[in-house]
Amino acid sequence: MGTRYTVFVDDNYHAGDESERYKLGEFDDHSSAVAACRRIVDEFLARAATGVSAEELLRGYKTYGEDPWITPEGPGARFSAWTYAEQRCRELAGDVRRDRDAAGGGSSG
Repeated sequence: MGTRYTVFVDDNYHAGDESERYKLGEFDDHSSAVAACRRIVDEFLARAATGVSAEELLRGYKTYGEDPWITPEGPGARFSAWTYAEQRCRELAGDVRRDRDAAGGGSSG
């Protein structure tokens, strides 16, 4: 039997408080564990992304979102929820700008 990957989830609002941590589950492969972590981040961002900038969205995530992590780390790859959230915030904010531009609310600079 191969390595099992466990996903734990910390609460950014209670950073460092292990009593706020929970175990999401165990996965047979690293990519499944990463997918589970991404879902957690994506769910928070989807709820919070209501016309805010990437910076505001990321600040909200880092303050109130859940911070999933994997143990053991993957072969040659470490998942970082904050790095993933930063990437997704830029993507989501880009969608907001495109929607605003399409509705005539964007600037013509």
